[in-house]
Amino acid sequence: MRYLVIGSGGREHVIYWRLLYDGSASEVYVAPGNGGIDPAHCVNINLNRHNDIIEFCRSKKIDFVVIGPEAPLADGVADTLSAAGIPVFGPSAKAAKIEGSKIFAKEIMEKSKVPTASHRDFTGKKEITEFIKNCNKYPIVIKLDGLAAGKGVVVAENEEQALSFVLESVKENSLLFVEDFLEGEEASVLGISDGETVLPFISAQDHKRVFDGDKGPNTGGMGAYAPAPVAGREVIERVGREIHKPVIDIMKNQGIPFKGILYAGLMIGKENNVLEFNARFGDPEAQVLLPLLEGKIGDLFIASYEGKLKEGMLKFSDKHAITVVMASKGYPSDYEKGKLIRGLDSVSKDILVFHAGTVRNGDGIYTNGGRVLAVTAVADSLEKARERVYSEIDKIKFDGAHYRKDIGYRAFNRG
Repeated sequence: MRYLVIGSGGREHVIYWRLLYDGSASEVYVAPGNGGIDPAHCVNINLNRHNDIIEFCRSKKIDFVVIGPEAPLADGVADTLSAAGIPVFGPSAKAAKIEGSKIFAKEIMEKSKVPTASHRDFTGKKEITEFIKNCNKYPIVIKLDGLAAGKGVVVAENEEQALSFVLESVKENSLLFVEDFLEGEEASVLGISDGETVLPFISAQDHKRVFDGDKGPNTGGMGAYAPAPVAGREVIERVGREIHKPVIDIMKNQGIPFKGILYAGLMIGKENNVLEFNARFGDPEAQVLLPLLEGKIGDLFIASYEGKLKEGMLKFSDKHAITVVMASKGYPSDYEKGKLIRGLDSVSKDILVFHAGTVRNGDGIYTNGGRVLAVTAVADSLEKARERVYSEIDKIKFDGAHYRKDIGYRAFNRG
């Protein structure tokens, strides 16, 4: 089968790799792709011009399209392709609103009785500023309503941090809310749905803060590992039963069936409270989940599209995976681009290097984003996977490169 993957990040690179690795695809194109993908299969399409995507699919006889990032999902690319008779993996624009609008997601959670923090809605700077100045209980969590590439949230420890976030991120007409801060350990459990059936993945744990020890500002993710000990089989089964399935059922009943990946970001505890929903694979969670997947990922994509998911279709190996993100100097604020990446060919063959913010220029590959590479190892234990990735990562070099040296630390600190 011929596939088109839409997107340019590390998530899209790992989907591209997986489709070829497990024999799901004979040929995979990526629009627009990045420096780690065969240039012959990178496609320069304006993703805002949906008809251009359709024309490419027809000209290349594409059998199936996989949409990676949230923006094209929110823009209705899946709707346009489906209407044109092109099979696609990814929810409709209405269903993707569960990520595109955090307020909508809260409404879905309340209707499906999914455990989540209580919240209070606001509009614009004035309302939220008045609330903050009268708030006497910290920390608080402030969330912007729309898509913000993982940076529309702040856990404010005090009034100064809360007002700083408002000044930098909130506009006069912004929709946002404040919710209670929840104590505990975070993990992610993704589920694949066909609109009625939903199958949960093994758990993963992302590391959002830019520096070791979870210090510094939030990023799109500095590394991840799977499975996460904090969310074992019992937790995963509960999430599938008490979170994924009720949400899928409510959305179906409201006439917006969800087909694709429903990502539940959780605070693990007695109730496993939902912090957020995403409508696609996480990045960098995809870089540790998909290497552990057994069978053909294409079979899952097709079953989701055709409404034919069944228990037992989703299986994972008993190995462990860890990925460490190499980022550009300055990330997640203003960062540098155009730095030559050296040493990619010197990394051991059992290490998977997924590209995110890279571009190919002649014979060289250069940095082209904040998160540049996700260096991934798979092994029989998390300890061995960590040893492998950290013994190899310094072979890759570019000016200003930085990465966290403690990915997976919570698993090791559990004793």
